[in-house]
Amino acid sequence: MIELLTAPTPNGWKISIMLEECGLPYEVKWINLGKGEQFAPEFLAVSPNNRIPAIIDHAPSDGGEPVSVFETGAILVYLAEKTGQFLPADLRGRKAVLEWLFWQVGGLGPMLGQHGHFRLYAPERIAYATERYWAEALRLYGVLDKQLARHEHVAGADYSIADMACFPWIQTWKAQGIPLEEFPALKAWYDRLKEHPGLRAGMAVGRDRINKRPQDDAEARRVLFGIKDKDGKQGE
Repeated sequence: MIELLTAPTPNGWKISIMLEECGLPYEVKWINLGKGEQFAPEFLAVSPNNRIPAIIDHAPSDGGEPVSVFETGAILVYLAEKTGQFLPADLRGRKAVLEWLFWQVGGLGPMLGQHGHFRLYAPERIAYATERYWAEALRLYGVLDKQLARHEHVAGADYSIADMACFPWIQTWKAQGIPLEEFPALKAWYDRLKEHPGLRAGMAVGRDRINKRPQDDAEARRVLFGIKDKDGKQGE
């Protein structure tokens, strides 16, 4: 059984999608980010960077003690290797999937995360930051659109962990104000993938727990954004 320590965010959904697609039994342990549960010692023992998600595999393939894994790229590769699914075994196919997986974890996710922060949550609008991350978001959308104009899926012909990594972040296009229709190949891919039963099930995990306006909660503002409250307390 896989224990999934997570919250309803794009990064969290990457892993619930993979677990649903693989058909692995899993149990969710919710981490309340707004209350700072990601800083609890027991969570840090599994995810030392205090970021969700993380997993604990209670039945690892070597038959030994439970194995914990943090960082979404590492978790996706671990689960793919555990199940033999969604990561090709051949040299070139594996290389392509890993390239696009690392492209997502190193670029698409962080840049959209920064754009979303300055557009949606920053206590004051900073034109330079907003414009910088807007331009980078559009550039990355363009890179992915060109790739999908040549291939049915992100890393080639087959659905893979690269698609699962990208989809939850592309799913934020409306909130981020991205003109998805200007990226036709990417839009077509997005429309196809959102009909996958496993992906839909994974994206539904924790939907009822989403705090759409964390900036309205003083404790969440302090913990998530480092914004001082009226007593001068700073976020962690």
